[in-house]
Amino acid sequence: MQKEKILVVDDDKNICDLLRMYLEKEGYTVVLAHNGMDAVNTFHIENPHLVLLDIMLPQLDGWQVCREIRKTSEAPIIMLTAKDEIFDKVLGLELGADDYVTKPFNTKEVIARIKAVLRRTTAVKNEDVKEVHYDRLSISLTNYELKVNGEIIDTPPKELELIYFLASNPDRAFTRDQLLDAVWGFAYYGDSRTVDVHIKRLRDKIEGISNEWELKTVRSVGYKFATYGKR
Repeated sequence: MQKEKILVVDDDKNICDLLRMYLEKEGYTVVLAHNGMDAVNTFHIENPHLVLLDIMLPQLDGWQVCREIRKTSEAPIIMLTAKDEIFDKVLGLELGADDYVTKPFNTKEVIARIKAVLRRTTAVKNEDVKEVHYDRLSISLTNYELKVNGEIIDTPPKELELIYFLASNPDRAFTRDQLLDAVWGFAYYGDSRTVDVHIKRLRDKIEGISNEWELKTVRSVGYKFATYGKR
């Protein structure tokens, strides 16, 4: 069976060549881009299964590239950053990235994260129709659509997966670590801010539209999708 195609984007050709060597050894097909404009063009031509995307790029930076990809595709994106700063990580996740890896990175860790993200993507595609419906709210993990009052609301994949998970388990409280494990698929090294950022952005989209449910903070625990009426 043919392995998935990975687009590696970094202006450091040595890093690109290193990643290509290890990824091809794992059986992946690898294509490269060394600046933001080439990354966007190569993405649309090659249609890769996953993108490894550096933030500091010439022409267009990684955030701009992520925005352009998310306009037309839900392909997984793992950000590569030389800055171990929460701001960079949170911004990438807000723009729709699925994960981040800080340079200098361990190649085995990068490959492990690629495999984890691709497993989740494949699992979602292979599952039956997955939808939940509440008053004025519809969440489809099959079509990756969030509808409020019948209108589709632009929602990054991880936000949609998070609200779907909570809404599929109504009235059950989850810790941030449990949500990280369930939605992101691995430990985020205690970075619970990831969940908080996604919850805040979801509330901006859906808060107050119905009195039959709410995305509720459970003090000293985490979050839950609380229901007060009939589904």
